Amino acid sequence: MLIDLSDEELAVFAKEGNFNAFEELVRRYSSPLFRFVLGLVSDYEDAGDILQQSLIQIHTSLPNWQATGSFRNWIFTIARNKSLDHLRKKRVPTFSQLARRRSDEPPSKFFDQLKDDAPLPETLLERQVTRQLLNEAIETLPERYRAVVLLRYTTDMSFQEIGQVLQIPENSAKTFYQRSKALLREYLKDRL
Repeated sequence: MLIDLSDEELAVFAKEGNFNAFEELVRRYSSPLFRFVLGLVSDYEDAGDILQQSLIQIHTSLPNWQATGSFRNWIFTIARNKSLDHLRKKRVPTFSQLARRRSDEPPSKFFDQLKDDAPLPETLLERQVTRQLLNEAIETLPERYRAVVLLRYTTDMSFQEIGQVLQIPENSAKTFYQRSKALLREYLKDRL
């Protein structure tokens, strides 16, 4: 069954023309790729467009993919490059629209949250404020740090994989991550 195959095995089948194998890869990676792209471009509609462009690029470039490399890293690199191309064309500061959009979203209906195990309203508010502050803090990070943080938290990639996706040494990815944590801590220190 296709769902039991590794990404690389599916990619080989897809490379040979098996569309069902490609569909399984899309099913596995649509959400993580979308979250990653959204973190870079800060706009839901643009992220959806970039995801679609990335998936098309992945499909058309699949014959060029080398089975010796990580398929996951390869597709995240494509999504990153498509996102950077979009940002260059649009010249929009990253994350600012995401922070604004989240604050503009309508609150959930009160009755939808009434469950026995639902957190108290104060807890929900604290979480929302913390999430908003964290988004603002991430927005202040330099782009290279922000990309490392997003890849680490949205995809749970190793530093080696992050380095491959961002085309930087593994140790640089670790350094950027540590510096990001320090900058985030400093930003949030007086705000929480």
